[in-house]
Amino acid sequence: MDPLYQKLSLETGRITTRLYSTSFSAGLMLMDKESRRAIYSIYAFLRQADEIVDTFHEFDKVALMDEFETEYYRAFERGISLNLIINAFVVTVKRYSIPSHLVQAFLKSMKSDLENKEFNENGIKDYIYGSADVVGLMCLKVMTRDNPKEYDRLHGKAMKLSSAFQKINFLRDIKNDTENLSRNYFPILNNQPFDDQSKEAILVDIRQEFREALEGVRELPKRSRAGVYLAYRYYMELTRLIGKTPAKQLAKQRVRVNDFRKTLLFPVCALRSKLGKKFMV
Repeated sequence: MDPLYQKLSLETGRITTRLYSTSFSAGLMLMDKESRRAIYSIYAFLRQADEIVDTFHEFDKVALMDEFETEYYRAFERGISLNLIINAFVVTVKRYSIPSHLVQAFLKSMKSDLENKEFNENGIKDYIYGSADVVGLMCLKVMTRDNPKEYDRLHGKAMKLSSAFQKINFLRDIKNDTENLSRNYFPILNNQPFDDQSKEAILVDIRQEFREALEGVRELPKRSRAGVYLAYRYYMELTRLIGKTPAKQLAKQRVRVNDFRKTLLFPVCALRSKLGKKFMV
């Protein structure tokens, strides 16, 4: 592949990430350049698929997802795509030996969003695996590129972290998911209303996943650890805000971590990560 075209593709991943998520981009700035570039391309691919199923309401979403999936597999075989985001992702998949079953699981979950409006316990586990867990595993592949054994050791903790992130996203976005997309990602809400009691039951599960995930964050390679720790601390702050916000209010407006708190987390996480594992809490 022409080096200039490859550079353009990877740069598109960076631009996409920064446009769609300032918080995620900030975390990546604490990582080494190689990890950052690769994860930009992963995020952009995931974001493009997510945009198809969540926002392209005036278009045939099923057809668009079919085209997106077909183009990915075609590009993987050819080694190139005219879709810059897919092209960068294929480069990353091949460079870091990201298993095909992770990509397949992600695409399956995205397509299920076009059909499922609510999930049972087994269904939501499968969905979160494909929409979140595999994302963490793709990034872990990049971060442990020099030591494959570390990927195997941290595999479970990475899934816990991704799952907790996804569930907090569901709670934060519950208004849009229920009102605009007619989706329910919490099986507990199939049989009871979203109130303070059901919200707390959901948070108990999420907090436990965060506790287990922190052990894995502390064990990440130093070049990547601070960035993931920043994301962890940001989501813990978001969890705290959601915990203190009444369910009725969450159902009406989306809560967010204010810019001052986000800015403060950046140097704190960088310093604590540098000081060592015992300072990462």
